[in-house]
Amino acid sequence: MNIESTLADLFAKWADEPALQVYPMTGTGSNRRYYRILGETRSAVGVFNDDLKENAAFIGFSGHFRKAGLPVPKVLEVNEGGDCYLQDDLGDLTLFGYLKENKANHDHFPDAVELMYRKVIDHLPQFQVKSGNGLDYSLCYPRAAFDGQSMRWDLNYFKYYFLKLAKIPFDEQRLEDDFDRFISMILEAGCDYFMYRDFQSRNIMIVGDNPVFIDFQGGRQGPLQYDIASLLYDAKADIPEKTRERLLDYYLEVLSRAPSRKPK
Repeated sequence: MNIESTLADLFAKWADEPALQVYPMTGTGSNRRYYRILGETRSAVGVFNDDLKENAAFIGFSGHFRKAGLPVPKVLEVNEGGDCYLQDDLGDLTLFGYLKENKANHDHFPDAVELMYRKVIDHLPQFQVKSGNGLDYSLCYPRAAFDGQSMRWDLNYFKYYFLKLAKIPFDEQRLEDDFDRFISMILEAGCDYFMYRDFQSRNIMIVGDNPVFIDFQGGRQGPLQYDIASLLYDAKADIPEKTRERLLDYYLEVLSRAPSRKPK
């Protein structure tokens, strides 16, 4: 299959005008391949991914979140095989890029960036609680819930791709015992909310003065704490501890106003 030709045909079907340019986009951290498609008056982002279950999760979640009023890209067209689709072109500015631009001439965390993080946090409980109601969790991929096995995968990732690669000495048995205690504690906290999973600065676009959320296809049922920790402890964002504390307090305030009913 010629991916660019397939995406150009999808674009022509959706836009009712031919694709004048189709070119690959860089900087993605996944196996999905993204292309920007430009016509005379319209543009879109084309996606190729031969993992059909992952595509089904993104397409289904996008429709659900949009109906819930959340700012996520609209899926514009899907090919018959389900391995190519078009979505809204949101530009190129991520929250991480916005942070870098605004921190360039500052020796502190700028107020404008903290305000944008607050706008992001305004939406997080809407994903986790409100929009989790009625979500088709059978679409979740690769697992429907952030269960004990999923937690073990993440903790092993930390062990093998951080501790061992960085040659940090540790007692393997004591670490495994800590992992067991940590998993038990998280499971007791309640894991029946929508967990975005990749809620970090590179997966949030800035369009105008507002955030738009992407890459939620790995979402599943899980605890509330995971996503806010992912956002505030994003290593590349390097948020100061005092700012983290303020943003965490703000998240708890916003969460307290969210509907209390949990997803089924």
